[in-house]
Amino acid sequence: MRNYYWSLRNLILFGGLALIAMVTCREIASIARENTKNVDGILMTGRDEVSELKKRLQALEKKAKIQHPAVKFLPEGKRKRILVTGGAGFVGSHLVDKLMIQGHEVIVVDNFFTGRKRNVEHWLTHENFELIHHDVVEPLYIEVDQIYHLACPASPPHYMFNPIKTIKTSSIGTLNMLGLAKRVDGRLLLASTSEIYGDPEEHPQNENYWGHVNPIGPRACYDEGKRVAETMCYAYKKQEGVDVRVARIFNTYGPRMHMEDGRVVSNFILQALQNLDITIYGDGKQTRSFQYVDDLVDGLIGLMNSDITSPVNVGNPDEHTIEEFATIIKDMVGPTSSKIVHHPATEDDPQRRKPDIEKAFKGFGWRPKMPLKEGKRPMFRACEIICVNKNYKFV
Repeated sequence: MRNYYWSLRNLILFGGLALIAMVTCREIASIARENTKNVDGILMTGRDEVSELKKRLQALEKKAKIQHPAVKFLPEGKRKRILVTGGAGFVGSHLVDKLMIQGHEVIVVDNFFTGRKRNVEHWLTHENFELIHHDVVEPLYIEVDQIYHLACPASPPHYMFNPIKTIKTSSIGTLNMLGLAKRVDGRLLLASTSEIYGDPEEHPQNENYWGHVNPIGPRACYDEGKRVAETMCYAYKKQEGVDVRVARIFNTYGPRMHMEDGRVVSNFILQALQNLDITIYGDGKQTRSFQYVDDLVDGLIGLMNSDITSPVNVGNPDEHTIEEFATIIKDMVGPTSSKIVHHPATEDDPQRRKPDIEKAFKGFGWRPKMPLKEGKRPMFRACEIICVNKNYKFV
């Protein structure tokens, strides 16, 4: 009888436990089903939000996508990898445009002292284009076929702002680029300047003229810097066999000029557009020869791909006095209250400047094509846009 009660007790006990376990399992399953529904809902909501976000990103990418200018396709054997130092500057950016359109791979190196990213922004994301923020005073290790070495501030206010830096850019920067050209067995073109002739005693200036430069004057950091850069090029050519080209660039104008660089073209146009006095430093009898930037770019590319290793003048022999030039600008603007006024002459300002370009014409068939007045029209338009964007006050 005792065993019977123990058996009944155990049966009731185990039955109760089983019942509790069954109820518990049902509760757990119910909770699990409920949580699964919640998780599925959260996942569905997350997927919808991600999908919506993707659509918005795709719309923004489509809207912001850069429309690159059309470029020529070059086969591997003809396509060159070209470095342009100072490629975000005035001349450099126009050179980059031409090289890119021709179908080459272009690497721009610039420290953005006077260059601007907006000058090359239309090439950003293009597979043939690369932009490197770098100062040529520091070594650069890349693989290239050609080097256009344009890096250096070129207007008096800019190169006088930090004369030591200007000298270092022309000397150490050129040394680094020549070292790169030697290592990769590439060709280097140095963008030299008509300023190496100083205040010339010969007229017009041809490449055999040694110049008349004040080595301790306010312009010396630029003038002598370029002279030593030329010397270094030919030292590397003689000693190390580096293939070099030297372009002596005369006054150049066109869109993308820095409007506050103090040069004659930008100064006169901005002053005339705003009905301000057109300021001439000195008596205005000093002469200049102005070439349009597209002509210069053609000259640089022609020289780079020529067999001429000695210095070559690249400029427009169409000579005008500064006073004549101011009058041309004033007449092109139309009705204006601007007056031509004279200020004291600046120190070491060259009195006559006109290139002899026979070597360029005979060597690779180059001569400027853009007449002065025709080239001024796009320049005026660029200046007008800048005046509006910078909120210049028009009188």
